[in-house]
Amino acid sequence: MEGRDRMRAGDVDRQATADRLRVALEEGRLDLHEYDERLGRAYGAKTYAELDEVVADLPGVRPAERSAVVPAPAPATPSPVSDDEAAAEPVRRSASLLGIWSPWLRVAGILTAIWLISSLGSGHVVHYWPAWAIGPWAVFLLLRTVGVHEGAQPHRRERRDRRERRDRRRGR
Repeated sequence: MEGRDRMRAGDVDRQATADRLRVALEEGRLDLHEYDERLGRAYGAKTYAELDEVVADLPGVRPAERSAVVPAPAPATPSPVSDDEAAAEPVRRSASLLGIWSPWLRVAGILTAIWLISSLGSGHVVHYWPAWAIGPWAVFLLLRTVGVHEGAQPHRRERRDRRERRDRRRGR
């Protein structure tokens, strides 16, 4: 042991000592001031003897099951889609459609009312001019509606599946 004490310590040895000090701080064996002072000595140590002095009064590394430090719980695995969530999907889609089409319906109703009043006031049917305003808008909304019904759901499923595969690879 005498020969080891005089050997020069490496960065890995200093880091291991710093890790022991961090564990001692987390377990309440060191206060913050003492931890800071010892950490400075550990990173400044040149030999194994100097590193041993820094942790001489601390107990050895404890097994995880006997340690006072509680390991972080494993992240919860995503639960499969429940029946309630599956039933809620059409409701969400209907609400989405209502949100997309409601402004159009209001504007179309107002413009059609104005057209109807002007047609009645002139005594003959006037060309349905609101079509120039609400027609292109309806085409745009129709494309979005097709996306909500047909395109969006598979994309969400693919994205969820990719996320689950990535989490499994990372061990979550």
